[in-house]
Amino acid sequence: MNKIPLAGTVWIASDIHLGPNTPATAEAFDVFLDKACAQADALILCGDIFDAWIGDDFALSAPPEWLAQTLNRLKRVSTRMPLWLGRGNRDFLIGTALADHVGGRLLPDSVCLDTDCGRMLLSHGDEYCTFDKKYQRFRRIVRNPVVQRLFLGLSLTLRRNIADWARNRSMNANRYKSVNIMDVNPVAIAQAFTDNDVNTLIHGHTHRPAIHHLAIAGRPRKRIVLPDWDYDHAAVPRGGWLSIDRHGPVLHQATW
Repeated sequence: MNKIPLAGTVWIASDIHLGPNTPATAEAFDVFLDKACAQADALILCGDIFDAWIGDDFALSAPPEWLAQTLNRLKRVSTRMPLWLGRGNRDFLIGTALADHVGGRLLPDSVCLDTDCGRMLLSHGDEYCTFDKKYQRFRRIVRNPVVQRLFLGLSLTLRRNIADWARNRSMNANRYKSVNIMDVNPVAIAQAFTDNDVNTLIHGHTHRPAIHHLAIAGRPRKRIVLPDWDYDHAAVPRGGWLSIDRHGPVLHQATW
């Protein structure tokens, strides 16, 4: 298992879903980054930073204005503290080129954080949604390195069209899925705890922020679900993050 030693105050956010149609979310995220720079010692963004990602070359060649602004914000953060970028189900094609470009580091899909209050397992979280067999099948296909190389070899226009098609297809399919099928499988969660010998698991993806207190294999455990962000389309704007210091983890809801 990959490990990252982290001393001091660590902030973790997920599921910001930035894109060309999320100006209010981008503005709230900018406020969050300024706050993180002032109060945290490290920042981790653990997946679905972007609503879609068609390859690092898209960002490094001639990024649209909204993306160029986001990358500049992330560069600003990395000059002040360590920055990690994770991959989610929407932006799984983020690579080391992007991380290097903004001065950050690419986060492994699953990693143990050695914090001042103990060891914690962190992942985006979609791998635990094993009730959704169709999605897990799709996930295995698109995470295959051969498939990714073939996709990245296509033109940017074709990649963008495929990404739009896949996103629309996913949104339509999710309308007919039960609430439970898109949540984590307790068996997969229990396996993650025991396999990694941790008492705290942190993930995003499900858009159901909460701290769940569990008992697994005779030990008290804690599953922390990170908030998602939406200041553009939600009836009630939302966002948030997790802070970790020597006193333990605390979930925060953004109020700006």
